[in-house]
Amino acid sequence: IVGVDPTSLGILKPPGDYGADIVVGEGQPLGNPMNFGGPLLGIFACRGDLKMIRQMPGRIIGMTTTNDGNSRAFCMALQTREQHIRREKATSNICTNEALCAVASAVYMALLGPEGMRELGETIMYKANYAMRLLSKIQGVKAPVFNSPHFKEFTVNFDEAGLSVKEAHEKLLKLGIHGGKDVSKEFPELGETALYCVTEIHSKEEIERLAKSLEDVLAGRC
Repeated sequence: IVGVDPTSLGILKPPGDYGADIVVGEGQPLGNPMNFGGPLLGIFACRGDLKMIRQMPGRIIGMTTTNDGNSRAFCMALQTREQHIRREKATSNICTNEALCAVASAVYMALLGPEGMRELGETIMYKANYAMRLLSKIQGVKAPVFNSPHFKEFTVNFDEAGLSVKEAHEKLLKLGIHGGKDVSKEFPELGETALYCVTEIHSKEEIERLAKSLEDVLAGRC
């Protein structure tokens, strides 16, 4: 079972190529706004094994052709909603909100196409790495914490910065900037560490503003 960020699949090898049986992921980055926490949608896929497919939650939409054979057509090939089969056999309860989000994601991916998905992944990786380089130059800040490849998320450590993650975050909020998620409670072994995320929606100017504001906060200038 592999968990993926779908926006990374334009530049990374697909999970099926390295033996994944089941792939899951969060579909929100595919053209859906955060919506204050919901509704969002999940991604669930499996290899082409009929026994596994019949256990999948939700609806399976298949592609076929129209009667004249000239156009593509889509139809519902399999569904496991409890409204249509015995409740004890049901594996899904998909409501309209998630279906609408799925339609939005399908339109988003269709508009981008394979080349657009590749450019999206490259843009995200470039901007995240640019942010890491700027933040790593701030005295007392270590970014990233782990010396491994990063896509859009990376950790920033404040152990030598003189402020806790909470204190730095509160000061950044006053400047209109969200200073990442404090992960020091979930992972105390990492010390004063926050999880930052940079995506295609962040401009170069916004990334530079984050770095400059954080530097000012840690230096006591604001």
